Amino acid sequence: MEGVMQGMQAYGAGKAGGAFDPLTFFQQPQTILRLVCWLFSIVIFGCIANEGYVNRPDEIEEFCIFNRNQNACNYAVGMGTLAFLSCAAFLVLDIYFPQISSVKDRKKAVLADIGVSAFWSFVWFVGFCFLANQWQVAKEEDNPLREGADAARAAITFAFFSIFTWAVQAFLGFQKYKLGADSALFSQEYVDPTADPNAASPMGTDYTSYAADIDPAASTEPAFDGSAGYQGQEY
Repeated sequence: MEGVMQGMQAYGAGKAGGAFDPLTFFQQPQTILRLVCWLFSIVIFGCIANEGYVNRPDEIEEFCIFNRNQNACNYAVGMGTLAFLSCAAFLVLDIYFPQISSVKDRKKAVLADIGVSAFWSFVWFVGFCFLANQWQVAKEEDNPLREGADAARAAITFAFFSIFTWAVQAFLGFQKYKLGADSALFSQEYVDPTADPNAASPMGTDYTSYAADIDPAASTEPAFDGSAGYQGQEY
């Protein structure tokens, strides 16, 4: 029974062909965390794209709010946009994942999720350090009215949170990978014993070959002769 129950799961999803249940899907911790990462990426690139460029009162050209370093704003907007697209792509993959019948393809999808999540955790660690440093050394005379200050702080804060949300996402993917790797039913060497007609019985006796050796025409009882007072009977 345990083997049958394991057979219902492969890398955290049931057998292919099952109906998609939106309520169950959006209640999964991995889906919720994916949506949180998606929301954080929107906040980061949205804040910088809308309020991340300011100018002095005597200037027309706008510069990046982070110490006038265009690379800082470009990093936040670019990485935020790519993270947004990455979250959307993996949400689609999560929906399609139960329909994947190949165990090898499921394994590749789970490994890709782990790698991408770990990559984005590192990207946002670098981004947080970069933005926080440039904001700290920004000159007050470059932005005397402190325009966009809240947006800059929000970008830094959500970049910091994104480090942990993506790291937890990678951890959940690793747990899903272990769930599939530990299942003996989905190993390549596994053979269903019910599919082998020559398999031995659970008691270790091959009843099929045993029955074939029995001669149904032979009597299992010896015939008596007349010396014992009985007459041998023929069947």
